[in-house]
Amino acid sequence: MQNYDEDAVRIGAREALEKGLDPAESIQSGLMRGLLDVGERWNCGEAFITEVMLAASAFKAGLEILEPKVTEKGRSLKTLGRVVIGTVQGDIHDIGKSIVAVMLKAFGFEVQDLGVDVPSDRFIEVVKKSNPDIVGMSALLTTSMPEQKKVIERLGQAGLRDNVKVMVGGAPVTKSWASEIGADAYGEDAFEAVNKAKTLIAKR
Repeated sequence: MQNYDEDAVRIGAREALEKGLDPAESIQSGLMRGLLDVGERWNCGEAFITEVMLAASAFKAGLEILEPKVTEKGRSLKTLGRVVIGTVQGDIHDIGKSIVAVMLKAFGFEVQDLGVDVPSDRFIEVVKKSNPDIVGMSALLTTSMPEQKKVIERLGQAGLRDNVKVMVGGAPVTKSWASEIGADAYGEDAFEAVNKAKTLIAKR
């Protein structure tokens, strides 16, 4: 995992299944442990963001093989809470949002990634249908930041705001902006986003 080799991770995941190892345990003690190690190095200033991105991609590659096998066995991974995440309308930046989504999943959250350029109507539709604990919105452009505010306003108009916590993030987004638009939390990077999500869940 720490070599960031997606092919090697896929091979390792398949070998674990061939040996009859429990897929859930392989995810939690194998893939997750590797990603956590990179996260700890990042927090200590010993890893670069490119390493985090590569580790997240490797984690996702292994997860795509192992997670379906968990479901086949009639089991599910331990879930801390449900998160709906997407990059807001008018913004097609995907990398940062995707890293946050992968990290949240690695730490035990059930994540529904809506992708990029997500209109407010889509956020509202999914919140109504899925009843998530948290909605996460990314904006990488100053011109798209107002869409975060719009989604929060739409949640209120739909009578859903009290039922869900809202997190925002992205390069131009700040803690003061999050407070101004009524978001519940702001994550400066993927690891802070995970910690904030845990805190929000604990308060529910």
